[in-house]
Amino acid sequence: MRDRLKNLFIASDHAGFDFKNKIVQYLQSKFNIVDLGPTSADSVDYPDYADRVCQSLKKETGAIGILICGSGQGMAIRANKYPFIRAALIYNDDLAKLSREHNDANVLCIGSRYCSIEEAQRWADIFLTTPFAGGRHETRVAKIGSSIS
Repeated sequence: MRDRLKNLFIASDHAGFDFKNKIVQYLQSKFNIVDLGPTSADSVDYPDYADRVCQSLKKETGAIGILICGSGQGMAIRANKYPFIRAALIYNDDLAKLSREHNDANVLCIGSRYCSIEEAQRWADIFLTTPFAGGRHETRVAKIGSSIS
């Protein structure tokens, strides 16, 4: 997996801090992980950490991000402000697979208050090992990235 993916960028807010650390520990033998914070469970603003991951992904084509907050929703909303980001809020195995396979999602968003760490780790495994199917989905993904006036 390390050959396919240069870096995996991960960040959280205070609500996702413990999950982030456990996911880093779980994935560190499989991926080159860049932990973009925070470094404590002190209260922080989740958009700042979503921005860190998104800016890193802008610089490194083909990299993947993981964002964790209490619901996952705030991180997903912020990340999807970037035109090159396709962030998916995941809450089951099928979404972890289909968001990669059909939507070429490049950011996995997890709500730490709504799942177990075991579920989050399983979703990360599925998300990180599922390739984009391409084909008919390429046109659709291109439309996701186009601007709306």
